Amino acid sequence: MATGPRYKVAFRRRREKRTDYYQRRRLLASREARAVVRRSNKNVTIQFAEFGMEGDSIIAAASTRELKALGWEYSCSSIPAAYLVGYMAGKKAIKAGVEYAVLDIGMQKVQHGGVLFATVAGMTDAGLEIPHGEDVLPDEDRILGKHIDEAIEAAVNTIKEKLEAE
Repeated sequence: MATGPRYKVAFRRRREKRTDYYQRRRLLASREARAVVRRSNKNVTIQFAEFGMEGDSIIAAASTRELKALGWEYSCSSIPAAYLVGYMAGKKAIKAGVEYAVLDIGMQKVQHGGVLFATVAGMTDAGLEIPHGEDVLPDEDRILGKHIDEAIEAAVNTIKEKLEAE
């Protein structure tokens, strides 16, 4: 371990590879609401956050855990579930007054057509404006779950109808 008067220890969250402070500074400099998407092995969570000196304030949030209450019986970490939670979060954000947000995926690995961008497809279908390239979004068949099981398509459509009715 280096020591001495000129040695500087990096921030703890940087050492743990949990926060990229350069990316965070660029996102905060935009002064726009951030769509914070986080993925675990079992769930996907979306929060709309605005910067404040005392800490970020959460405007709206949605998680795939909420899909269970709507009748979702499949995996909560799949592309169809991510699309639905993005759609749900988009509807909640619009009710809270958010029309435009920038995507914040943190230190997660970017995979075009994956779960993270399925949430973006859901949020844009809900009516939010999120800057993105069209080539990063998953195909319609993957969003509807045809690559997993034919029955998932019906479940996606029924839950989307329930979310539109709210």
